[in-house]
Amino acid sequence: MEADSDAQMMLKVAAGDRKAFALLFDRYHASVARFAFRFVGNRERAEELTQDIFVKLYRNAKSYKPSAKFKTFLFRVASNHCLNEVRRGEYRVAHTTTSETEEEDSGLDVAGGEGDRPDQALAGRELERAVGEALKSMSERERAAFTMCRFEGMAYRDIAEALEASEAAVKSLIHRATLAVARKVEELQAGPEPVRSRA
Repeated sequence: MEADSDAQMMLKVAAGDRKAFALLFDRYHASVARFAFRFVGNRERAEELTQDIFVKLYRNAKSYKPSAKFKTFLFRVASNHCLNEVRRGEYRVAHTTTSETEEEDSGLDVAGGEGDRPDQALAGRELERAVGEALKSMSERERAAFTMCRFEGMAYRDIAEALEASEAAVKSLIHRATLAVARKVEELQAGPEPVRSRA
């Protein structure tokens, strides 16, 4: 089971095994970078945060307990770091509509594939834009919980552990975030209000 192998590798990291750390970095770098991107909306800043997060992971390796899933431990470090940085104001959340070069880094993965019709691809890009706009309107904790749930596939229990919150609080955060996305999708589908003539 992959989670078990991750836990075993993390125990090796705690014992000073740098090769095990490199393997974990390669396996989770992209996920952490996408997570950080949703807080700062900038690839370079997200990469800086990602490097910081893995440095913290390495330094805190000895505090890891094998009873916790490695991914949960990793995202606790990641969410704490991103939340602290945003609250300190070092990084300004500035999500923009993703360009072609940033679509992969955004990790939204909602645009259509190459074989889709143009109208399907357009709908995918519009949905991606709606999600991006909704992320901007969320609180930091809502964004963290929503991202871990919808994009990382983490269970409520694991998200609660990562955010050091109750499962009920996590469900509430994700519910509010999901409503924010639904509102943005509705706004997109409704389109701009028609301009009324003065005649």
